[in-house]
This record gives sequence, C-alpha cells and structure tokens, in this order.
Amino acid sequence: MTITVAPHPGRVRVRFNGQTVVDTTRALALQEGGYKPVLYLPRADADMTLFARTAQTTRCPHKGQASYYSLKVGDRTAVNAVWTYETPHDQVAAIREHLAFYPDRVDAIEDEAAA
Repeated sequence: MTITVAPHPGRVRVRFNGQTVVDTTRALALQEGGYKPVLYLPRADADMTLFARTAQTTRCPHKGQASYYSLKVGDRTAVNAVWTYETPHDQVAAIREHLAFYPDRVDAIEDEAAA
C-alpha cells in the first residue's frame, strides 16, 4: 500500500466545547491508498493540558502502534477522540509527535486550506 505524508497548506484549528485545542500552520496530510487524507497536527501546537492518555491502542501494519487520548474541556469529554503514533514505521516517520482527530468526536476541524 502506498502512503504519502506531505505538508498541508494553510491553517488548521480543532475546536471542542467552545475552545480551540489545536491551532497550527504546520499540519501534515497523510494519504493512505484510496482513503481520504488524514491531517496530523503537531503536539507542540496543541494545548496538551486538555488531553488525557487512555489505555486504548491499535496497530496498523503500515504505520505502527497508535496510542489514544481523550479530550476534556469543561464538562464535556470526548473519549479516545485523538490518536498518535509515538514510534511510527520509518515510511511515515514524519507523523511522530503529531495528533489526529476523529471528526465526529470534536466540534470542528477547521481547515483554511480547504476553503
């Protein structure tokens, strides 16, 4: 399977419960086979105080083992809304220290490049 990782133009913001949890101009777009591209956002541009590591993990044969975080903002929690590859395979090493979000578990993923 062909996987590409490339810089994503523009600004990306993730909002949850009225708060911006990530705001970046350094997103990466991972394209895997015929799937829709997934945006990976640098942890350095996230408010990691709102993220809580969970016990959930999954394994992808092409990317490696994913770890998960829940988001908690105010009185709302989005369980396992975020995944990350802390030790990704060499082919996708660029996504190390990046976060990806399930769109249906956050309020918005605002992608100015897509506008």
